[in-house]
Amino acid sequence: MSAPTAPRTVPAPAISTPAPPTRRRALDWRVRFTALSLIWGFSFLLIKVGTDGYAPFQVTFGRLLAGTAVLAAAMAVRRERLPRSGRTWVHLFVAAFFLNALPFSLFAYAELTIPSTLAGICNATSPLWGMALSLVALSEDRPTRRRVAGLGVGFIGVLTVLGAWQGFSGLDVTGTAMALLASLSYPVGWIYVRRTLAGTGSSTLALTGSQLFLGTLQLALVTPLFTSVPDRFPVLPTLAVAALGALGTGLAVLLQYGLVQEVGPTTAQMVTYFIPVIATAAGVTLLGERLSWNTPVGALVVLAGAALTQGRARGAGRRAPSRRTAQP
Repeated sequence: MSAPTAPRTVPAPAISTPAPPTRRRALDWRVRFTALSLIWGFSFLLIKVGTDGYAPFQVTFGRLLAGTAVLAAAMAVRRERLPRSGRTWVHLFVAAFFLNALPFSLFAYAELTIPSTLAGICNATSPLWGMALSLVALSEDRPTRRRVAGLGVGFIGVLTVLGAWQGFSGLDVTGTAMALLASLSYPVGWIYVRRTLAGTGSSTLALTGSQLFLGTLQLALVTPLFTSVPDRFPVLPTLAVAALGALGTGLAVLLQYGLVQEVGPTTAQMVTYFIPVIATAAGVTLLGERLSWNTPVGALVVLAGAALTQGRARGAGRRAPSRRTAQP
């Protein structure tokens, strides 16, 4: 992570402070949108390559460490202040677990036994989980026929991807369950953030950087308990982990933050719909992963269902702004 919903996913805490005036960007927003889609789409390939040389917890720790370094540098350049409230840090610690430490680790473990293509598609179910949870946990997210229909369509898409009519034959149940649980972890984190971190007075960048730091701390404590110090550092997996953190967890957050400021959250969060497409293309062409017809067909159905769930809910006019893009 930090994480990614498409249109309901974003890897960092919500805030209620007004965004500063935007300056003219050197790169057109469409270029940055494309770059963000590619970075997050290739993240699943990088996870797969990273786990070829390192244990899953080591991949996650390296990823969070590199991502935190990038955001720390950005905060230093912009002279951002860290949150001062102890209560805010406690909430950020919980958010870091659900939005970064847990889903990143689960995806890394999942890709030991499932293709990166399947992991990328499982990530696309986050908007569906988010919609289902928000109906229970958020009173302002009242169901509409369109959103309930979207949830049903998305569920059919998941069953199609998994090949339910074949009895899930050839499917690694444990790995797939981990990937789906990782996707569920994001909306749990988003709901927690909306309930606890709105109106803190800190900037989005400061909250996100602090959150990634706490996620790194969590992995620094857990990793030695389950792994030993690597006796070698293979080049390709090491580069994959470094790129996963610096690009997929650090630079990507900065790109998305800028896009939300410039073109708004609705357009910026559309990146979620491109992630599984790019992840699938990368896995098939670069890793030689096999692809049966039901995988892309089911993925399209999942994305269609996710799109339907993004219809504006009744009574949602007072929602606090949030960053809800599922970071792979």
